[in-house]
Amino acid sequence: MLKGFKDFILRGNVVDLAVAVVIGAAFGVIVSSFTDKIIQPLLNAITPPTATGLGITVIAGKPSTYIDFAAVITAAINFLIVAAVVYFAIVLPLKSLKERRKRGEEAGPAEPTDVQLLAEIRDLLAAQNGTPTGKHAPTDRS
Repeated sequence: MLKGFKDFILRGNVVDLAVAVVIGAAFGVIVSSFTDKIIQPLLNAITPPTATGLGITVIAGKPSTYIDFAAVITAAINFLIVAAVVYFAIVLPLKSLKERRKRGEEAGPAEPTDVQLLAEIRDLLAAQNGTPTGKHAPTDRS
C-alpha cells in the first residue's frame, strides 16, 4: 500500500498537480486568515489608541495615502508560514526519499520491461493500421 502511494507521489501527472494547486490554495486561505485576523491586529495593538494602525498617513485627512506597515509585515509572515510548510512537508521528505533511492536503500517506481514496451508499440502500430491486436498479417520472410 505504501509503495503504491510513493509511486503515486513521485509520478509527474497533471491530475496530481491540480490536486496540489487546490490544496495549496485552500491552505493559503487558512494562513491568510490567521495572519490577517490574528497577527495584523496584534501588530496594530502596539500603536497608540489614536493611531489607525502600524503605519503612517502621508497626507493628513486623506486615507488613501496611508502606508500600512502591519499589512506588509503580515504578508511576509504569511509567505514564511506557507514556505516553511511546503519545505518541511513536501520538499524535505521527497529529497530524503530521492537520496535513499540513490543509495539503493529503497526501490524506485517499477520500470516497464522491454517486452512490455515492445507490446505497447506493437499495439499502437496495429491500432494505427486498423488491425486488431493479436491478428497481424503474416510477414514475408523470403
